[in-house]
Amino acid sequence: MTDTGDGDWDPLDPEIEARVRASFAAQGLMQTFGARIARLGRGRVTIAAPIGPGVTQQMGFAHAGLSFAIGDSAAGYAALSALEMGAEVLTSEMKIHLLAPARGETLEAHGRVIRAGRRLVVVAADIHALDRGERRHVATLLGSMIPIET
Repeated sequence: MTDTGDGDWDPLDPEIEARVRASFAAQGLMQTFGARIARLGRGRVTIAAPIGPGVTQQMGFAHAGLSFAIGDSAAGYAALSALEMGAEVLTSEMKIHLLAPARGETLEAHGRVIRAGRRLVVVAADIHALDRGERRHVATLLGSMIPIET
């Protein structure tokens, strides 16, 4: 089942939201891609990135690396948003299923927590390409994050 980022979103504590946004702002790769947090809630994050000439593959589609990077970040920040202050997360494992060519103007990654445990947070992300008002599901990620003390 694809997650388009719609549905119920639990609000975040302002302190946790500030921590997530500060962490995201410190990511050089997301800055390089021109990515931004489009939506943020407890256990859910949407990251959007433009599909420009610097992130395409030889046929003009968004490179799978862009889908993976923003999906991994959306899933990771969804995990971080569900943890208490003083924690960070690192990706332990992530698998991607590429479902369709990513063409259009923008990619959106909708990350969510499936289960948050003390030692492992299971996460998922669905990637959609937005092309002239049309939304196409292009990839799904499933993985796990490990919480670490900062």
